Amino acid sequence: MHTPDTLLKNTFGLASFRPGQQQVIETLLSGQSALAVFPTGGGKSLCYQLPALMLEGLTLVISPLIALMKDQVDQLQALNIPAARLDSSIDAEQLQSIYRGLANGDIKILYTAPERLTNERFINRLKGVNISMIAIDEAHCVSEWGHNFRPDYLKLAKQAKTLNADRVLALTATATPEVANQIRENFAIAADNHVQTGFYRANLAINVSAHIGHQRQTALINRLKAHPQQASIVYVTLQKTAEEIADALCQQGLSAQAYHAGLKDDQRNAVQEAFMAGTTDIVVATIAFGMGIDKSDIRAVYHYNLPKSLENYMQEIGRAGRDGNASQCHLLVDTQDLTVLENFTYGDTPDNSAITACIQHLLSHGAEFDISVYELSQQYDIRPLVINTLLTYLELNGAITSIGPFYSEYKIAFVEDSHTVLNQFDANRAEFLQSVFNTGKQGRSWLTIQPTQAAEALNEDRQRILNALNYLEQKNLVTLKLSGIRHRFRLANETDDQAQLIADIQQSFKQREQRDIERLQQVCQWAAGKTCLQQSLVQYFGEQLPIPCGQCSSCTGQPAQLQPRPSRAPDISVIHSLQSQPHPALATARQQARFLCGITSPQTSRAKLSKHALFGALADCHFEAVLEEANKHLNG
Repeated sequence: MHTPDTLLKNTFGLASFRPGQQQVIETLLSGQSALAVFPTGGGKSLCYQLPALMLEGLTLVISPLIALMKDQVDQLQALNIPAARLDSSIDAEQLQSIYRGLANGDIKILYTAPERLTNERFINRLKGVNISMIAIDEAHCVSEWGHNFRPDYLKLAKQAKTLNADRVLALTATATPEVANQIRENFAIAADNHVQTGFYRANLAINVSAHIGHQRQTALINRLKAHPQQASIVYVTLQKTAEEIADALCQQGLSAQAYHAGLKDDQRNAVQEAFMAGTTDIVVATIAFGMGIDKSDIRAVYHYNLPKSLENYMQEIGRAGRDGNASQCHLLVDTQDLTVLENFTYGDTPDNSAITACIQHLLSHGAEFDISVYELSQQYDIRPLVINTLLTYLELNGAITSIGPFYSEYKIAFVEDSHTVLNQFDANRAEFLQSVFNTGKQGRSWLTIQPTQAAEALNEDRQRILNALNYLEQKNLVTLKLSGIRHRFRLANETDDQAQLIADIQQSFKQREQRDIERLQQVCQWAAGKTCLQQSLVQYFGEQLPIPCGQCSSCTGQPAQLQPRPSRAPDISVIHSLQSQPHPALATARQQARFLCGITSPQTSRAKLSKHALFGALADCHFEAVLEEANKHLNG
């Protein structure tokens, strides 16, 4: 009989538990749910990996990070632990192998993204599986009060009940007391089972310095040159900045590469692998980098631009010094950053008119309806993530109920040919399959079938068509490629006062915008502090550090003297010039303000307006000032 101690030593090769791990593991093994708030690199993964081997069924791990899934599954498989991951990089053959492993109990730990738990095919497969535990990484995303709210996370509590999971483990490195309370409430976790190991990292020296314009780049180069060949991450806000800074560092003889979402997958993977192997010393990255990266000897984390919140900052500096050795964390502050980051926040908030039109459209359907997030995004010029948030708000307000997503297109590739497939079945089934194939459109390699239209044309049940196609895939007679995801909803009865519903959701977006702006301002207030930076940082997370750290820039007598934020009034002639050449994608004042502040939207991206001469012409002006002037002149 295995015990946690024997598994720790014999399977994971570790001599002892880290703080908090044993308490979480014992709570889970006793059949109770738990919340683990551990610092980045504090050993959260072991808290579910070890008990997963002692529990009879499957442990389902929910993570939004493909890089983390891949790294952890590779590590587990290297330890001969049967683990797998389901993400967008998995091909059809791997998918079928994983489904077989789930069905016969060969897989103990399965990693997947939260979005997959709204996939009807996946949920149906899981219903036949004994799920002993659901582990939810980045659990702060559950909280709409948190710094990184993700709509799909709000539905996880309901889905955990649907799947009859025996216990839930919520994991995060960054939860304020308010957010932790909401996580516990969502997953019915007892207060006694909230295990928090402390946010203070004594080996991290935090330094804040103030800069204006090009001074900042010079300061960064000088700091990096003072410690050549040390593994370092430089965090920036924009993809363009990542490229510019990486080039500037290379010109100074430093080993640096850029990492951001604009690179192709293979390019990003190559940068990550070079950093892990030590062949590249410095990665200049947007915040996506480092999530789930398990490199213990990162000696410095630089923030070239302001982080979006103290939660983000805590998470990002947590990637330094995981080996326990002394490491540096430098925040280089130019208060001009505040304008850029605030503008992105303001730009994400949809027009009230767009919110109204979108909600009225959604509620005008019959009792059940389906939508494409992409199509709504284009129609109302609201980013897809924000459309998802709007749909979640409608669900939370009781106006609609999600039935689940489905794919509108099934692309079929026959392993041999259609005649070979049909010969596997009796005459009636072969005739049915042939009629389904006949509704499709044959391309060079793939036959494209739209199940909903096929069901209507054949007067058949859509589910029967889906079952048939899935059966062919399971028998390895065809390869399926699904696309065109649509989401099904059911109208509720509580929408008598539609005007009030719309006003409530508009207010929710406004409150969210205000909270995000407050978080940015909290970063500046903290950075300008004259007392110990570590003390005030951990206090934000509800903890007390009894004595000053003695090594931050405030403790060493070098507090940052932040300059007042520069303020430039919008150039009215630029606004006049834009409004004199109207474009359908720039019809409203908010659309114009976004455009002039350099913020893309679905419609401007589709129209390729980011190449327009005036795009970003007022990027250094306050969004609200630009919006006010655009409104004034648009209606004047």
